[in-house]
Amino acid sequence: MEKKNIKILIVDDDKFLLGMYSLKFANNGYDVDTTVSSAVTLEKLRAGAKPDIILLDIIMPHMTGLELLKIMREEKLASDAVIVMLTNQSQSSDIEEAKRLNVEGYIVKASTIPSEVLHEVEKIFTAKKAQKNGA
Repeated sequence: MEKKNIKILIVDDDKFLLGMYSLKFANNGYDVDTTVSSAVTLEKLRAGAKPDIILLDIIMPHMTGLELLKIMREEKLASDAVIVMLTNQSQSSDIEEAKRLNVEGYIVKASTIPSEVLHEVEKIFTAKKAQKNGA
């Protein structure tokens, strides 16, 4: 898979995890951007940022990842982006809500190491692109 110019936006209030995941994706050829809050992410998207992939944590201060996603869907922000929840929330209510908001993937951080996250995201992204291209 050609990864040059695939823009990934990682949204997480945990700076350690943010650094770890951004390094993992950058080292694998992705164009990585990060934000530590839903509000900053919203500003970025409203200003025209068009990531190909968004990794989104759920539990963040002020606005959860699911609330952010709801606004993104309503305002049609980054509507072509592949959205993957990357969170420690494994409650079925969170998973159901994410599905209702049409996320392409749901990864529980606690049970996944960064290389597995990378692999899973690539699998989801490739499947979504194939689907879009009618393959």
